[in-house]
Amino acid sequence: MGVALRLGPVVAFGGAMILAVAVGRAFALSAVTRLRAAGFEMVWSTSKRVLRVARGETVTFGAELRNRSGDEMRGISLRAIASSMLEARVEPETVDLMPHARLEVKVTVLAKRVGRWGVHGMALEIRGIPAGGEALYEVPLMFANPFGIEVFPRALHALLTSPRGGRSRRAAEAGRAAPALGEGDEIRELRDHVPGDPFKRIAWKASARRGRLIVRDMDREERDVVWLVLDASVELWAGSEGRAPLDDMVDEVAALAARHIARGDRVGLAVLASRPRTWLAPASGAPHAVKIAAALASAAGMVDADRCELDEWEIAQRVAEHARPLDPRGLHDIPKSNLDLLAARAQALRARAPFAPRVPFAQSTREQQLRHYIAAFGIEVPPRVEGERDKTHVTMAGALEMILNDKKVHASVMYVFSPAPAPTSEILTMLRRLRANRVDVRWSIPAFERSVTAPEKGTTPTRVQEVVDEAVWLRAIAARARSEKILRRLGVRARITERRIVG
Repeated sequence: MGVALRLGPVVAFGGAMILAVAVGRAFALSAVTRLRAAGFEMVWSTSKRVLRVARGETVTFGAELRNRSGDEMRGISLRAIASSMLEARVEPETVDLMPHARLEVKVTVLAKRVGRWGVHGMALEIRGIPAGGEALYEVPLMFANPFGIEVFPRALHALLTSPRGGRSRRAAEAGRAAPALGEGDEIRELRDHVPGDPFKRIAWKASARRGRLIVRDMDREERDVVWLVLDASVELWAGSEGRAPLDDMVDEVAALAARHIARGDRVGLAVLASRPRTWLAPASGAPHAVKIAAALASAAGMVDADRCELDEWEIAQRVAEHARPLDPRGLHDIPKSNLDLLAARAQALRARAPFAPRVPFAQSTREQQLRHYIAAFGIEVPPRVEGERDKTHVTMAGALEMILNDKKVHASVMYVFSPAPAPTSEILTMLRRLRANRVDVRWSIPAFERSVTAPEKGTTPTRVQEVVDEAVWLRAIAARARSEKILRRLGVRARITERRIVG
């Protein structure tokens, strides 16, 4: 306005204000640079690089801020830089550090979803300038100190963190065989006849009294060979963290694995998507439970090229952003367009990563190295928008055939966690063959109606929102009812995936 009206005093006043802001900002940046050069740092109080927690559990660990400079420092908005699958809180949020002083801070993390997630460091904003006094300038300062949080299903976490070993761990494996469904002398229950039940198990007297066919389920005193087949398609992660259909399915798979391993059964695990992601042959004991827990933790990963929405260039941008504060040269010697040099530098920096994951799927070695860096530091990436359930069911049909044709280990019980297949799917043929080979198949269908979110507190949903939510809920209920009917015609026990309360 001063320039437009040609008012000299107004122009001088405005120019002085702009100059004051620029000078103050420069002083603040100089103070932060001097603090960093003098050794202002943050270190974790624990010697571990990875903490294992159960989903829904809260864990607290410490960190220490060290001011080695000769200047007093005041910081605000102290916060943890962590994955959105973790809810992190830092106390205190405001710090005052005298010269050559230290301050203990407490970090509290709530694990919302199974997986391997990173706490990438901490950040705060420095206030004040060397001239003294509380200034209006806040300069962000980040401490890049990677830390890992490995989140396991609650049912397996207690077994993995148990301090027992040696003979005490083998005691459960050598225990007495529990009663299990099969050919035996003890009656477990009487139930309605379903297609595939042998006629020799029909209870003719009970059937005559009730006017319909009733069969006897018997108990056998031997251990089962149990297969757990999990559909890990990307669309099943849709929903808020911890409330998606696959969250419930992973919890129930873990609960079944823990229960059968505790009984001494041999448990196998197949995690499937558009291609097989995990294949664990049936085994028993605590070491096998560790492998199952690790496989379920990796099921949440979206870093593979065929499950991630980001292409190689976008992955490289995330790698560069994360690696810049870790690299001694700040990646200044690497041109932005040179992905080969960036991949080589990321490969070297991966030694500082908390996790050692498998090499992700990608089209080239360079892209594999970049995605391996993402997985090793627990950096989350968005899932692919296009679903893969149709491809997953093709993969599942092949997996069921492999289990059926395994001549060395004959499965006795199989749990499948997936949306029901289409009426023309090859899976239905495999289910008939499994039933004919006396495999007790139980299918758990995710309850998609639970994904209909309730309105936030203090808000009133619009009429349109209510109609849409009701339509989605009714459609999910109808689809589940049709799925249960199709599966029960094949003699497969269909049920809804349980929701386990965590936290």
